[in-house]
Amino acid sequence: MITLNAELRDVKVNPKMIRRDGKIPAVFYGNGKESTTIAVDAPVFKKVYEEAGESTIISLKTPKETLDALIHDVALDPVIGNPIHVDFYVVSKDQKLEVDVPLEFIGVAPAEKLGGIVMKTMHEIRIEALPSKLPQHITVDLSKLVDMESSITVADLDLGDGVKPLVSLHDTVASVTEPQEEEEAPVAPIDLDAIEVEKKGKRDEEGAGGVPGETEKEPTRQEKK
Repeated sequence: MITLNAELRDVKVNPKMIRRDGKIPAVFYGNGKESTTIAVDAPVFKKVYEEAGESTIISLKTPKETLDALIHDVALDPVIGNPIHVDFYVVSKDQKLEVDVPLEFIGVAPAEKLGGIVMKTMHEIRIEALPSKLPQHITVDLSKLVDMESSITVADLDLGDGVKPLVSLHDTVASVTEPQEEEEAPVAPIDLDAIEVEKKGKRDEEGAGGVPGETEKEPTRQEKK
């Protein structure tokens, strides 16, 4: 089990000061434990979080006690994405938990060689299990997608012993779809008759009135003579 050391934190201390010291403000609660403020080392927590995620029990070691806990919630800085606060949920080894476990896709779908496109419609699955049975992730083997009609459902997943899915066994995890050809926008036909009528109208105007916009001039005295 992964161990993460934590120190008790005084709520009167500004969280910004804690972060400046290279630590992350945190809190643990659950399983009858009162909400307790703590702080964890930022670089160490990042490594633990990458390895354990939010579905693996870790050993949270404080100055007073060592607790089995889940990383329950991680608040991230909206600009740089670093963790700025962490919630740990204390668990009991005898109490089943409901958690969302990420799916890890492996392999290559033979259907892709036939021109198919793999559609991943599920990226995590909600399960129920004892803390000791919680998987870090669940593997989805895409090599089972052999043709255009193939699909992988929850029933096809190997969840492991003691793990119960909390979604329908018929829910689709991945499937194959045929590529759709882009439809060209229809081009409106040219009405040649309308063009001929328009041209004819212009010729009639020019023949009847000469240059449009001009009127016949009065002859000058010299012209009258």
